[in-house]
Amino acid sequence: MHGLGNSYIYVDLFEESLEEKHLPSLAQAVADKNTGIGSDGLILIGPSKTEDIQMRIFNADGSEAKNCGNGIRCAVKLAYEKNIVSATTVSVETLGGKVTALLEVDPSAGVVTNVTVDMGEPRLLKGELPMKGEPDSRTVEEPVLVRGETFLVTTVSMGNPHAVLFEKDIADAPVTTAGPILETHDMFPERANIEFVQMITENEMNFRVWERGSGVTQACGTGACAAVAAAVLTGRSQMGIEVIVHLEGGDLRIRWAEDGKVWMKGPAETICSGTYQRET
Repeated sequence: MHGLGNSYIYVDLFEESLEEKHLPSLAQAVADKNTGIGSDGLILIGPSKTEDIQMRIFNADGSEAKNCGNGIRCAVKLAYEKNIVSATTVSVETLGGKVTALLEVDPSAGVVTNVTVDMGEPRLLKGELPMKGEPDSRTVEEPVLVRGETFLVTTVSMGNPHAVLFEKDIADAPVTTAGPILETHDMFPERANIEFVQMITENEMNFRVWERGSGVTQACGTGACAAVAAAVLTGRSQMGIEVIVHLEGGDLRIRWAEDGKVWMKGPAETICSGTYQRET
């Protein structure tokens, strides 16, 4: 399945059983486009003791992520269309916390067409990211030196860590050069997702991303939420305004509401389904 080109292999743990010790290597195997299926990683949907479903995310390098906005939209679409859930409001347990999704359904086909996700409140303190430095302070356009060039970094956690950089021209953003260096910078003890943003107006932006553990991807839902939060923090946008985020895979609509929550609306698509057998 994919959300704006951010693709993952999904496994239904209501029906399947996978050994915990094999999950990192399985994610690497299925994500490899040359010898596997090809994707940005592996997502597991399974039972939860507290919510409607549990979602676990493994990046293409086998590391486990805490949250994934595009993944959530696909996960709840799959859960609804497979009759795992019947309501159009679905609560999801992630490592980054509880997430609530609102489904738009075509009643004639029983197919989910759009998903709006309550991504919760952005976490803005260094200690919440986590990030080195004073744990109770925020990072808003803080200068960071990378190979002789200074970047102004604004950090936001959406259940996973993000560093947002504002660019004059998104086409010239150093996604593949500065992205991996900043991802693994020692100021981020758990690494970070790196977003490059060009503001068009206060309610429209261009967006590219270097994702932690996966590299360049077509879209990042939590990253788009973090980018909008960063735009508000830096005075480039305002709370309550819906921002159209143009990602390489398509558009998301993001709003940091006055109650502090970030709302994300976008599509989710099924590519194909089948069986996968690893060679032993």
